[in-house]
Amino acid sequence: MKHMNSEVKEERTANKKRIDLFLVPIVLIAAFLNLFKIWTDEYANAYYTAAVKSMLQSFHNFFYASFDPGGYVTIDKPPVVFWIQTISAKIFGFHGWSVILPQALAGIGSVLLLYVLVKRTFGVWAGRFAALAMALTPIVPAVSRTNNIDSMLVFTLLVATWMLFRAVRTAKFGWVLAAFAMIGVAFNMKMLQAYMVLPAFYVFYVVATKITWKKKIAFLTTATALMLAVSVSWAVVVDSTSADKRPYMGSSQTNSVLELAFGYNGINRLTGNTSVTGSSHKQPAQTQQQTASSETKQTSNSSADSSQSSNQRKSSSSQKMQAPGGGNQNGMFNTGNPGPFRLFQKGLSDQISWLLPFVIFSIVGLFAGVKFKGPYTTKQKESLFWLAWLLPVAVFFSIAGFFHQYYLIMLAPPIAAFAGVGAVALWSMYKQRNGWKPWLLPGGVLTTAALQVYIMSPYVSSIGVAPIAGVGALGVILALVLAVRKQRKNLLTNYLGAAAMVVLLAMPAYWAMTPIIYGGNSMLPAAGPDSSSGMGGPPSTATNSKQSGFNGMQPPGSSSGNSSSNNQMQPPSGSSNGGQMQMPGGSSNNGQMQLPSGSSNSGQMQMPGGSSNNSQMPNSSSSKSSSLKRKSGGMNAEVNQKLLNYLTKSNTGEKYLFATTDSTSAAPYIIKTGKPVMAMGGFSGSDPILTVSKLKAMIKKGEVKYFYLSGMGKGGQSDVITWIKENSKEIPSSKWQSTSSSAQQGPSGNGTLYEITLK
Repeated sequence: MKHMNSEVKEERTANKKRIDLFLVPIVLIAAFLNLFKIWTDEYANAYYTAAVKSMLQSFHNFFYASFDPGGYVTIDKPPVVFWIQTISAKIFGFHGWSVILPQALAGIGSVLLLYVLVKRTFGVWAGRFAALAMALTPIVPAVSRTNNIDSMLVFTLLVATWMLFRAVRTAKFGWVLAAFAMIGVAFNMKMLQAYMVLPAFYVFYVVATKITWKKKIAFLTTATALMLAVSVSWAVVVDSTSADKRPYMGSSQTNSVLELAFGYNGINRLTGNTSVTGSSHKQPAQTQQQTASSETKQTSNSSADSSQSSNQRKSSSSQKMQAPGGGNQNGMFNTGNPGPFRLFQKGLSDQISWLLPFVIFSIVGLFAGVKFKGPYTTKQKESLFWLAWLLPVAVFFSIAGFFHQYYLIMLAPPIAAFAGVGAVALWSMYKQRNGWKPWLLPGGVLTTAALQVYIMSPYVSSIGVAPIAGVGALGVILALVLAVRKQRKNLLTNYLGAAAMVVLLAMPAYWAMTPIIYGGNSMLPAAGPDSSSGMGGPPSTATNSKQSGFNGMQPPGSSSGNSSSNNQMQPPSGSSNGGQMQMPGGSSNNGQMQLPSGSSNSGQMQMPGGSSNNSQMPNSSSSKSSSLKRKSGGMNAEVNQKLLNYLTKSNTGEKYLFATTDSTSAAPYIIKTGKPVMAMGGFSGSDPILTVSKLKAMIKKGEVKYFYLSGMGKGGQSDVITWIKENSKEIPSSKWQSTSSSAQQGPSGNGTLYEITLK
């Protein structure tokens, strides 16, 4: 009891102290990186933004996180983050920035929470360094500037961490329950990804609490049961509701939340089985490359606003585009190939690994001489917590078959914590006169600078030689000087230590700013000079930041006067035939995509079912998409106004404005009009939602009449697509197809509009 009272009294005394003035600029930096110009992103991730638009319209849509206002299909994630986004949109109005705002604030909140968590045990300077490292970890602001889930997920897990630490300090079981319940809430944000921190929670509670083993087991068992109950609460309600009274659970194959959680959003991420057709076998690399995932099919690129259109990005030599899953070093979706050094490969290292060598040296120093059986100091216990968070997550990302770069934000808290703790701990060891520990600081500086040079080297054409050479030279010089002066304890040595930390944080700081400088990608957030491409590899040769993305693509029904002889994706080298990326449903000459190369005849992108004359990318001189607003929400983040006018005038009371194969074509129209648009096969067009008999019944009821098809139906939708084509009347393209040369382009390409009426 005395211990508990002293802890509470100490905490109250600490809270009465004035604000840490060194923390203020760190928070301002985080606010700038997370908030600046988010108002230019009009659509954000259109798949999720469309859901928010739908959820604003009824409690039914709100509770189930329905993708469309008609309640036909849900999005492929649990609803908690989207509930928060919907509330934000309700308060501030429906805008791209209002759905991004909660994640941006969560990113800032994570910086503050990490400061609080580290400062209490390791001191104020450790807290400051940890907070700054978190703010400058490139993937953190890159994700927080979008309406993707991960920033809010990390913030929630840090809140759970704060509760767990408090539970240990106060010896109150209620805080243990609260901590594990918060993980259950996080599960309802991104399912099994929230459980990645569980090893840290179990290990820390067992080691840190001074109670009997019997109580430890009882408390952890009870807390785990509560966590599981909170985790599956929404799933049980949804799965126990009759299927005809709720939307279909998007991206599941059995219309089940639990199947989605433990399959598509669970084990499949580890095994790499990205099948969307319900097959259980693991796909080969080439098939993985050709499979559209829930977060990947819409690899539309947001681009920077017009004020950045003069930024030039040049390439000194042709670079072959690394196709996802094709066995090259960039791996599937530029996440590298599985192995112990995966986090040091291109595509991942520049998102999260800038300080990893320094962290490794810090861990060595912190745990040197620690006995397995203890006893442990408070610093060692909390260091063990961060290590138990870091290692399992790092192992997962080193071996997982399928994930995206922005998932790496899960590694940011432990890396930032060890960076802050290590900066202070290694400096303290450096001041020792004997032994090997004084060498850890110069060793950490040298190896970290070397890694940063390696990370930046593929981007020499974008950032130049100077920053790369500067970091390398300064890192070597400072490490050598620190090694030479390690017996001298004076003010100059202190300045050298501070300068070393500045050098190591300089390029992560620049990388963290790249989504602002070059434009971000709301679909696949990634930092770097190619941040608007969302592919996280070596930079493209687009002539300006507006041309570096896929945004501004043609919506259903629009056409362009420009043509190409094929539908290839050109790598960012300007080459006419290298580095082609096969997309789902494509063939060797049709169904491929071409990245913008800055040429008037290049930069073409054709998706399955499209035609070559509808694949011209808009350039800065012909497209209005490079104006103040970024419409980065999808490959067809614009609507075809002529098509919309035709469908609106021709509607005779049907529930759905029109039906299409997938969410990519439907999302912009939902955002624009707020009217129901049916994505027959869910996100990717492959969910087994609809059958021919169900569709007939819907048509007879007068629920849907028009169908826009672009040849993208897959899996269980193929029979439905065939039936529609055989039993419908084709609408002449002159009635609905836009011919404007400045029309935006999209994956639907040269699709066809059909009308079906049954008696």
